[in-house]
Amino acid sequence: MATQIFVNLPVKNLNRSIEFFRKLGYTFNPQFTDENATCMIISDTIFVMLVVEPLFLNFTKNELCDTRKYTESIICLSAESRDAVDEMVKKAIAAGATTPVDKQDHGWMYGHGFQDLDGHLWEIAYMDISAMPQ
Repeated sequence: MATQIFVNLPVKNLNRSIEFFRKLGYTFNPQFTDENATCMIISDTIFVMLVVEPLFLNFTKNELCDTRKYTESIICLSAESRDAVDEMVKKAIAAGATTPVDKQDHGWMYGHGFQDLDGHLWEIAYMDISAMPQ
């Protein structure tokens, strides 16, 4: 069995977060969904658990990061093309996201990102390894 990754993110309003990510084209596993959490499917091996803040606090002794002031992490997902990068960011902005950084174009690597409704940072990147400088 391939290794699976489950990224756990605290959210203020689960239904609002689900609606946001649905607009980006993601689906959710109903087996792992209730009023406190949902499992967003990124791929066959990558999942994001969106967990309401009170429940999320049961998994840590630390305070939650104020993502409007501090960066907790940047979740980077690959895309099939430059156009796919732009399309995903466009969808995110239309759904209510903001873009805290400009596009990054290194020739062989192209990326852009957005900040979701709870302040989590997402980067979408396309890489053409064959064009990577030696």
